[in-house]
Amino acid sequence: MRRRGRVTALSIVLAMAVSGVILGVWRPWVPAAMDAPILASEEVLTVAPTPLVLPEHPRVLVFGDSWTYGSAASEPTLGYAYVLAELLDGETIVDGVRGSGYLKPGLDGPAFGERIAALDPDLAPDLVIVQGSINDRAQGADGYRDAVTAAWDALTSKYPEAAIVVLGPAPHELPVGAGTARIDQDLAALAGARGWWYISAVQDEWITDLNYLAVIDVDLGNKHPSTDGHRYLAEKVAAALADIEAAPVTEAGGAESTPDQ
Repeated sequence: MRRRGRVTALSIVLAMAVSGVILGVWRPWVPAAMDAPILASEEVLTVAPTPLVLPEHPRVLVFGDSWTYGSAASEPTLGYAYVLAELLDGETIVDGVRGSGYLKPGLDGPAFGERIAALDPDLAPDLVIVQGSINDRAQGADGYRDAVTAAWDALTSKYPEAAIVVLGPAPHELPVGAGTARIDQDLAALAGARGWWYISAVQDEWITDLNYLAVIDVDLGNKHPSTDGHRYLAEKVAAALADIEAAPVTEAGGAESTPDQ
């Protein structure tokens, strides 16, 4: 009887598991549940962004993490930062280090601040795009804004003539994790305080349930963009930059003007 009871219990467990598979939906991008949300730290006063005016064939420094490196593309040079050069009819200088963030050192180099200090001061970019990073999501909010501020201060000191646009973290999983959302909010606030343009892949919903598997390689790519996903991201970045260039700018007294085309 005892043996028969164990067999019956096992049968019930297996039946429940099978029914769960039948009723459930395979969503490989869904992360494990978090105990509590990570809240963004204190708000920062936002000022009107300065106009973005680029030359006909811009020289663009794209600085970031593994997404900028080109991870999971069939070749790293098919990553979004490289494809962006074609879309902008210009040149991109790509500086991506896998696993790196403002607080977290990467696999192939240090954290953002130290990497910025090592950049060639003679690059003379027309535009710097600072991408990411989701790699800081497990580091917590403590000291994060200070690290971002120090890194951005060093960047403006090194390239005082360059326009700077911040490209926030893009979700590698859905729904967007609390840590990624907190980073997006912090970066948006800090960029706004400087009058810098901020592009939010999170708020603009570049990656959704509808296109997730077409953009993100969940298998060999370890939840990085596929080759097609990188091109999609490059197109989104190029479109966002075009919108920024065409955006009306608020002048003194509250009047708006449109940049010359």
